[in-house]
Amino acid sequence: MTPWFPTAESWASGRFVAREAAALGAEHDVHVLHLDWQRTSGDPEPDGPFTLERIALSRADPFDYLRARRIVAARAANADVVHTHALTGLLPWGRKRPTDRAWVHSEHWSGITAPATLAPAERMIRRMLLPALGGPDVVVTESRRLADAVRAHRTGPTVIVPCIVPATVVVDPPREAVLRIVAVGGLIPRKGPLLAVQALAHLVGEGCDSHLTWVGDGPERDAMLAEASALGVAERVRLTGVLDDAGVAAALDAADIFLLPTQGENFCVVAAEALSHGRPIVSGAETGAVDYADPQVSVFVAEQTGQAYADAVLAVSAATRDLSAQDIVDTVAGRFTPAAVRAGLEAAYAMAGVTAPR
Repeated sequence: MTPWFPTAESWASGRFVAREAAALGAEHDVHVLHLDWQRTSGDPEPDGPFTLERIALSRADPFDYLRARRIVAARAANADVVHTHALTGLLPWGRKRPTDRAWVHSEHWSGITAPATLAPAERMIRRMLLPALGGPDVVVTESRRLADAVRAHRTGPTVIVPCIVPATVVVDPPREAVLRIVAVGGLIPRKGPLLAVQALAHLVGEGCDSHLTWVGDGPERDAMLAEASALGVAERVRLTGVLDDAGVAAALDAADIFLLPTQGENFCVVAAEALSHGRPIVSGAETGAVDYADPQVSVFVAEQTGQAYADAVLAVSAATRDLSAQDIVDTVAGRFTPAAVRAGLEAAYAMAGVTAPR
């Protein structure tokens, strides 16, 4: 049961949940119930070996909360385990259990670890829902950062299972005269698009011929373009808009370094994808990527200034100059495969008292 799942209109929403469902579906009978509070529609992207049911709901309709509860109870009647996703997905139940079956909950919400990035209404919802983390038999998180935050609100087991990152053909970076930097993420303040532009301007000012490609879109688009123009680097910034998985992969392969000046990530799938493509990463320090990124191929920046990010880009570029893309991939090899994640989730189900039938 998840409030986030890919749709034709928003293919990137909850794609990490879709990948988990596909990994589990390779060995088990998985039914995905998408409680769609955004009232979107369309087929899942990507598809997988699971059944999918979408229920369009409205946050403004109190009867839809009761409807969600009834539907979940009906679908859970014959299940061995109910696996919920995201604290905001538990709104219809508050502090109550959504099922009398074994209950495993995967938490992803960045608002738990980075409340300063939330709007006032979201902070109120956060305070109201945090006690609900005490209810599941087992809580699954993606990183130590999030696990520590969750453990402050529960005494039961909390385990760490990373996200799935698709395998790819490894391509060496361009390494031309121009340093090609790529970022992937929504153009929102938390992702730091203005900091990325400021870092680019510092690099150019210090004599490093650099270009920035940002994959994604959002409300900061105009502000980012205005900042690039004001700093004299507009012709060095390319905004691609939202791309599908193939487009993201191509953008990573065309770059030398991945940069994301984020103010808060629980796992950061795109950083794991960058490393899996053999690209070194520079990121804000408030991220779960510190769990899996080798210090030789990554720099995490605590000082949120363009100069600090520019210095980090130069440092990781120098540190990885003699490494091949495969050398960088080897630092995370085997950690994010469907089989590894499936085994981690099966272990969580066993902790909840569920034994998969042979």
